[in-house]
Amino acid sequence: MMEATRTGLWDGLRPLLAGRSFTDLTHAFHPGQPHFPAFPDEIREALFDLEDGDGFTAHRYSIIGQWGTHVDPPSHFIRGGRTLDQIPVEDMVLPLVILDITARVTADPDATPTLEDVQAWERRNGAIPAGAFVALRTGWSHRWPDVSAMANRDEEGVSHTPGWSREALSFLLEERSVTAVGHEQTDTDPGMATSRQDFSLETYVLSQNRWQIELMANLQGLPEAGAAIIASWPKPLSGSGFPARVFAIH
Repeated sequence: MMEATRTGLWDGLRPLLAGRSFTDLTHAFHPGQPHFPAFPDEIREALFDLEDGDGFTAHRYSIIGQWGTHVDPPSHFIRGGRTLDQIPVEDMVLPLVILDITARVTADPDATPTLEDVQAWERRNGAIPAGAFVALRTGWSHRWPDVSAMANRDEEGVSHTPGWSREALSFLLEERSVTAVGHEQTDTDPGMATSRQDFSLETYVLSQNRWQIELMANLQGLPEAGAAIIASWPKPLSGSGFPARVFAIH
């Protein structure tokens, strides 16, 4: 009797990845970058440095968890919500849906997605799959790392940036059961809301036991359907947020 040939996972995965494109969706973080105004800047210190004659280089990074391209777990806003170490790794590899409102944002920086935007996406591509990651493409990441351009404040200090809408989020989370959402701007809520300390949309997302990625990069050029996203981050015990490394395969 002949023994069955065993095929390792990589043997099956390698031909699926051959010829695919990999796009890094992550900004490299650094001191002085755009960030939530209530947070202090990053402090970076070389404890050992090859340039100074040490045998190796090692840095100390002092940052807020919500720094650069980062993940927000439910515990960021919700008492008793899941922390970073409680999000399973299988939820870090997901189908990627791109919801594009770039053209409207170009004309109106306060633009948000409508339910019609989501329904139009589904007419073109079929129903958004349960467990997907939905990224809001606005073109805003082209402004990185210009602090003033990212905030886009008027003479009264009101920020004019795009954001999500409750109707789009409610449909995605409650009707399509997506696992997570993401966006290019600093906050889930549009700038006019955050300028009056209204973070109700971020609170809503995290209260639904979902997580999100903020300050995504390089969403332009990605297909609106058919790609996969990999989002990973360190595992601090009871962590409420951390810089993430996120990329798409398409």
